[in-house]
Amino acid sequence: MAGSVALLLAACSSDDGDGGDGGSGDQPYTIGLSNGFVGSEWRTQMVDGLEEAFAEYEAEGVVDELVVESADTDVNGQIQQIRNLINRGVDAIIVNPNSETALDAVFREATGQGIEVFAIDQAVTSEDVTNVVIDQAEWARISADWLAGQVGQGGNVVVVNGIAGHPANEMRWGAAEQVFTDAGVNVLTVADGNWDQATGQQVMTNLLATYPDVDGVWTQDGMAEGVFRAVDAAGRLDRITISGEARVGFMRLWNDARATGFQSIGVVNPPGGAVSALHMAVNVLDGREFASGTIDGNTVHVPIPYTVDETTFDQYWGEAGSESDAYSLDGSLTRDEAADFFE
Repeated sequence: MAGSVALLLAACSSDDGDGGDGGSGDQPYTIGLSNGFVGSEWRTQMVDGLEEAFAEYEAEGVVDELVVESADTDVNGQIQQIRNLINRGVDAIIVNPNSETALDAVFREATGQGIEVFAIDQAVTSEDVTNVVIDQAEWARISADWLAGQVGQGGNVVVVNGIAGHPANEMRWGAAEQVFTDAGVNVLTVADGNWDQATGQQVMTNLLATYPDVDGVWTQDGMAEGVFRAVDAAGRLDRITISGEARVGFMRLWNDARATGFQSIGVVNPPGGAVSALHMAVNVLDGREFASGTIDGNTVHVPIPYTVDETTFDQYWGEAGSESDAYSLDGSLTRDEAADFFE
């Protein structure tokens, strides 16, 4: 999506900039979304899923407007997105943040106007924000543990990461790096694929030309299909183990290669995290408090939905194989599951 788009799903609410009524229980609520990166299908699926869940609440009169600010932007651009939402008088903001710390001041502006703020996908440190996220470190450890077991102590791996500096990227790589250190796996180099399949393929092609003795590749979601294609084109698919992703395009290649003995792993990173945050937001706006033990500081960890590996591949491929290659296997809290986090 190019530029900032406001999706008006019902009659417009007041644009007087007075801010929201956080926790007032005064339905219907206006919800804002700040998405500062649109360079992947994952983000498109995230927005689409939120719109669908919002429409269900709208039909019940719980919410009246979803204002979406979505653009490929830097931190300053996302600050402006959030200020736009503040000026629209939203009651809550769901944000997929471009920085762990650089948005703190604008988050404070929002909460100062009585607006509830929820971060998804990647956690932020601001105490003004409630993080509703999977544990990205655990997400990375699962596939890194698997790859370390495949290549063994002394094995050589290369790494194709996402976008350097993004909170989720840094948390993931920090956890995976520790796994490889503990397992005695040699990390030959780390490169950035920017969560983009074409970029990941080119990066992997370059790495293969530079490092002839690669045993494995650890990569994040959004690039595994590109990495696979580069390894396959080099004729080294039978000698290099790839950690994959729970996305249909990669799983299709994985399925075709299983006859040759190829195995991989895909840990679900759910675009539906935005839906989980919407459920949380409605509970908070209704005036409910988080139950003891359900929130750690400012973070609510929702479960990683599931992992695809050789033992579960047939089940999940049967469920998702008819989707487009861009589709990420997904999951989110139900309304009842979200309500269980509250008193």
